[in-house]
Amino acid sequence: MFTGIIEEIGKIKSFSKASSGATLVVNCHTVLNGTNIGDSIAINGVCETVTDMTNDSFTVRVSDETLFITTLAESKQNTCVNLERALTPTSRLGGHIVSGHVDCKGKIIEKEQLNDFYNLTFQIPVEQQKYIIHKGSITVNGISLTIAKINNNIFKVAVIPHTFENTNLKTLKIGDFVNIETDILGKYVEKFLSANDNKESRISMSFLQENGFV
Repeated sequence: MFTGIIEEIGKIKSFSKASSGATLVVNCHTVLNGTNIGDSIAINGVCETVTDMTNDSFTVRVSDETLFITTLAESKQNTCVNLERALTPTSRLGGHIVSGHVDCKGKIIEKEQLNDFYNLTFQIPVEQQKYIIHKGSITVNGISLTIAKINNNIFKVAVIPHTFENTNLKTLKIGDFVNIETDILGKYVEKFLSANDNKESRISMSFLQENGFV
């Protein structure tokens, strides 16, 4: 589990595909502190397990499914990636609950600079738009952001200077793809309200109205 508050920008040292999956090595420093083999690190929002470490890098094995769903399949040497270690019981939850299980790839379609602030606009697959809400949380390349505006499957986020300068958002160009994880709470609500999955559920529209949810 993660918070979406990026700890460090790392650089890809090497990426090699195999008959099944791939091996990814990332150069970094901060996220190695207290990390052991078997621990989880989010790479651009993708939860991966550390399989090897040196003084300035760590290695992960990336599954075929992850390569299909995320942007890790396009990894290139020296590309900047956002890094975050998994939560510990004493960590502050500075962003929102992030699982590191990417839902889809999105594409940046607009980048607007307002002095030192930025408005970034992304397009996601139509089937994912039901999970985004105005002022709701979303994870872009592992960064916890707040949705400022929605137009169908297009959403805009306002990015403060600190976040822009300390993540790889500053390297994005129009047309680049990013990893998107929508808010996990919306997925559970959908599951609970699904008539097919929960035929005997007592949760209904009238129940939500009576209890002040809508």
